[in-house]
Amino acid sequence: MALPENQPESPSRASELRAQILELTRAYHAEAFPRREFVPGESSVPVAGRVFDEADLVSLIDASLDFWLTTGRFADAFERRFAKVFGRRHCILVNSGSSANLTAFSALTSTKLGHRRVKPGDEVITVATGFPTTVNPIIQQRAVPVFLDVHVPTYNVDVTHLEDALSARTRAVMIAHTLGNPFDLATISAFCQEHDLWLVEDCCDAVGATYGGRHVGSFGDLATTSFYPAHHITMGEGGAVITNRGKLKVLVESFRDWGRDCWCEPGKENTCGKRFDQQFGELPHGYDHKYVYSHIGYNLKLTDMQAAIGLAQLDKLEGFIARRRHNFARLTRGLSDLDEVFILPEATPNSDPSWFGLALAVRPEAPIDRNEIVAALEGRGIATRLLFGGNLLRQPAYRDIEHRVVGDLGGADFVMENVFWIGVYPGLSDAHVDYVIDVLHEIAARPARALSGAPPG
Repeated sequence: MALPENQPESPSRASELRAQILELTRAYHAEAFPRREFVPGESSVPVAGRVFDEADLVSLIDASLDFWLTTGRFADAFERRFAKVFGRRHCILVNSGSSANLTAFSALTSTKLGHRRVKPGDEVITVATGFPTTVNPIIQQRAVPVFLDVHVPTYNVDVTHLEDALSARTRAVMIAHTLGNPFDLATISAFCQEHDLWLVEDCCDAVGATYGGRHVGSFGDLATTSFYPAHHITMGEGGAVITNRGKLKVLVESFRDWGRDCWCEPGKENTCGKRFDQQFGELPHGYDHKYVYSHIGYNLKLTDMQAAIGLAQLDKLEGFIARRRHNFARLTRGLSDLDEVFILPEATPNSDPSWFGLALAVRPEAPIDRNEIVAALEGRGIATRLLFGGNLLRQPAYRDIEHRVVGDLGGADFVMENVFWIGVYPGLSDAHVDYVIDVLHEIAARPARALSGAPPG
């Protein structure tokens, strides 16, 4: 009798072949990705990048051999483990950190939230120097962003004008923890509780950071993370929404999964027990619940192969965070004598950041400006980034949006004109970091020579 199409000839033989493939994968990793020593002046110093080992590659290949191309067993396992990192009940995987922000905020617009839903024209407090996709969902859902200024040198929202930002239309606060440094969660959490506002924490740059001993992401109604290669762990692409509320979990999943009303897990068909026995709007009674849509949604799922990488990366998360903190501390110690040129970053009081990068503000009175320093660093192979979009309201995309501003955004303009950041990610060794310190001292001491591209001596 012929075997069904694509059916393995023998389960034991398939298992044997899988084991051989995975063993060859380990050998391939050793040959294809050898460790490279850092050579000052020749090797590059990236701001971020993927850090992986043979376990990540083996997990990816293992998932690919299942040929289960959407979310599956690896995604389920990752969601359970990652929710525990935050001390929350629910993790919902999506295909990027930006999609995490989109689905999290969209969930707050659901009619199923009754009087607490965010409606078009309602206001959402945020910060003017936020990453675009922290702010974009507010605009895309036709709510109105209310921009507060940034505090230097924590680079988080300035909470001194929080009450001034409040209006009768305020429904939520949506802000990111900047470069892994928590914002003032005590003040903002109390503010949201007092005024019955939703709080969305964008933790895309801050996995592992704590405030008052609690993990960021455990304070808000919803929290988001990213698994882009630059972030604390990677799936290549990918993101997640974290929540403790079952109702919000279902709403996030609905917006992620085409806007469907059904909340069956993949492979399940009648979890509610009423699949063909409900009435929805003007649909015929008993219309298949799997094809009832309660929201204008998307398809933002990720693949099980991505989740498999993330699951292996989770085993290294604590080590990655420790290395980021080590590199940050080494840099700040090494640059502490350059205070006439730079304002060094500061952790928010009562916090323990999980640093994403080290921001440097060039003092306006310094003998060299931000652009010259960035050019000199890039010329030496040291990568830099600006602090995202600076003052977003000066960006072309935001010129004509409906919005409200509290204060003069002087701090946001300062960030736009004077601030850049450098890497602290776990792929950087002490040799990388010491080279960066040496080059910055050379630039600060002899700007003209630094700009010429001459090596430090």
